[in-house]
Amino acid sequence: SEAEFSVRVSFLELYNEEIFDLLSANDDTSRLRLYEDATRKGSVIIQGLEEVQVHSKSEVYNILEKGSDKRKTAETFMNAQSSRSHTVFTVTVHIKEASMMGEEVLRIGKLNLVDLAGSENVGRSGAKDARAREAGNINQSLLTLGRVISCLVERAPHIPYRESKLTRLLQDSLGGRTKTSIIATVSPATINLEETLSTLDYAYRARNITNRPEVNQMLSKREVLKGYSDEMDRLRRELLTCRDKNGVYLAKENYHEMLEKIEQQQKDITDKAQEMGALKEEMDKKEKLFEEVERCMIEKSREIQKTTEKLGVQEAKLVKVRDDLKKTAREKEEQQHLVSKHMQTEGKLGQQARKLVIVNDEFEQDLERLHNKLSKVKDIEGDNKDTKSDFTSSLEVMVGQMCEKVDKWGEEHEASCNQLGGNLKDQLAERRGQLESLAGKVVELIEWQKAVGMEHQQEVEMTGTDGAKVMTKVDEMVESRAEMGVKAG
Repeated sequence: SEAEFSVRVSFLELYNEEIFDLLSANDDTSRLRLYEDATRKGSVIIQGLEEVQVHSKSEVYNILEKGSDKRKTAETFMNAQSSRSHTVFTVTVHIKEASMMGEEVLRIGKLNLVDLAGSENVGRSGAKDARAREAGNINQSLLTLGRVISCLVERAPHIPYRESKLTRLLQDSLGGRTKTSIIATVSPATINLEETLSTLDYAYRARNITNRPEVNQMLSKREVLKGYSDEMDRLRRELLTCRDKNGVYLAKENYHEMLEKIEQQQKDITDKAQEMGALKEEMDKKEKLFEEVERCMIEKSREIQKTTEKLGVQEAKLVKVRDDLKKTAREKEEQQHLVSKHMQTEGKLGQQARKLVIVNDEFEQDLERLHNKLSKVKDIEGDNKDTKSDFTSSLEVMVGQMCEKVDKWGEEHEASCNQLGGNLKDQLAERRGQLESLAGKVVELIEWQKAVGMEHQQEVEMTGTDGAKVMTKVDEMVESRAEMGVKAG
């Protein structure tokens, strides 16, 4: 069957060394009393502390808000809402489940969330009158807590738990059987350096406390019933002791509450007695079953004797197997040595293989680039082939056209040459005639020169040098005329 859970919470305040219930009615300012738990050393019981059963997180948050609103706070120079008290929020979980034997068992777990008020410098906080008295009580309780922590760290023979109610409430968390965590809040401001160092030192010393956590025990109904019976016997003895002192006066509500508890416990005792009867019947059945098991054990012992004889034979075989095992172990060591060497070789081969893979990848990349280049070359060759064919065809057309033009030009050239030859012949004939006429003129000129020469010979001789110069000029003129006539011919 599934486990059943029950969660209860309580919220108390320690103000001026007095305990108050933060979950009580607003007009309830009664102080709670603190007692030692006789059933569990190091634990305490708070009389009249209200426990509220919760079913969801929202209920827990509402209870926290309700208790926080009721908590004592005041304004100081250091904080607008300074806590003037310590608070303890307790969560108790009861788990009822079935054991392997089918018996119902109960397990109880408890979580204490403690909010300590910070130590306060009265001169800096400006606390006066009631605020100063509150600060003194806070500092006194924290000082006692510090002494307890120091004694626990130094393993002193006496721990001063009873010097403050705060240390009595935290006794189980300080060097007890629980797991404890501490959260220290500090300020980054330089003005609060002294408080920060003190808080860090406080937390460091608390960190060195050694607790001995214990797993929550699983209590059966029989154990719970025994605890109730012992508690009832203790209460009866206390009641008789009180009656011997001429009676005890109780409040009517407490008396009725005690009667209801006693009636409920008597009902529980009746139920437990019925369960014990059923368990007795079950025990009788178990005794019969034990007798049958005992007979079976006798038969098994005989079988064991036979098995022992077989075991002797098997042991002889086992000795032989051990020898074989030793040989196998040696062979195994050899194989392991070979395997280790093979693994080393495989590691080296693996490294080489990885290198080859890298080289192969690079080769594949180069090969892919080569294929791309070859494909580009093929494309270019195809384009060149097409261009060549186009060029060949166009060249053939152009050569044909050129041949036709050359043939045509040859014919035209031949005609022009023939025409030029005729023209040259005509011009030569004309030139010949001109030369012949020119030659006649030259002859006439020479004869004229001779005649002129004879006429002026005398003048030349008379003039001497002047005449020779004139003749030279005349000869030059004649020669130049002759050359001009030859060039014209």
